[in-house]
Amino acid sequence: MSKPALVLLHGVTMSGRVWDRVVPLLTDQYDVHTPTALGHKGGPPALQRPALIRHLVDAAERMLDESELERPHLAGNSLGGWIAIELARRGRAASVCALSPAGFWDAGSHSQADGVARLRREVALSRYTRPVAPLFLKSAKVRRLAMRDIAQRADKLTADEALAAVDDLLGCAVTHDLLGTREAVAALDPLPCPVTLAWAEHDAIFPPAVNGAIARERLPGATFHVLPGVGHVPMIDDPELVAKTILAATRSA
Repeated sequence: MSKPALVLLHGVTMSGRVWDRVVPLLTDQYDVHTPTALGHKGGPPALQRPALIRHLVDAAERMLDESELERPHLAGNSLGGWIAIELARRGRAASVCALSPAGFWDAGSHSQADGVARLRREVALSRYTRPVAPLFLKSAKVRRLAMRDIAQRADKLTADEALAAVDDLLGCAVTHDLLGTREAVAALDPLPCPVTLAWAEHDAIFPPAVNGAIARERLPGATFHVLPGVGHVPMIDDPELVAKTILAATRSA
């Protein structure tokens, strides 16, 4: 008997490999797919510029069609969580597990600007320090400090994994477009499928008290809970917790 499909969607400037430590914890139960988004390193090129969120959702839907996945389970972090919600809005999800999803803001307000400013700083720092990154990222303390805005314990990454994340960030062709978007997640009620909003307790990009609160207002039917001890990209801090959270969300369907 074939396994149900589960698609994992990554955040802005990242790639499908950000899920590498989570995937082995899910493959016993699911046929897992980890595509890389439009305009990101290793993903399909963005032919329309500026790239909009809806373009990334269109590309993700094309990927589902090409893979013959009508209504898979979806899980996504940050931008990937936003894409998962929009795919559900189009009727393309059996369930959604959104981990600190982006898009729950009022465009131009501090609920968007604060997180975007941190991400822009991360991009600038990575570009400036890339020539020395192979040396400096050998230090666990440097990894933890350099990635403090997205993870509590980036020292858990190997030096090679951290450097790959830097190269994914610098190889993303649509960073400027997406960080400047005026789009946002619109209200969705009733929900088209079970949706879990799992917010990182120590999310420095989209704090649960700000963006999580907006998400609860716009998706009142969603299950909401906080993931303890993790930062904005919880797959770095606690892959086991992320896998358990996704499994619980998919079982709700």
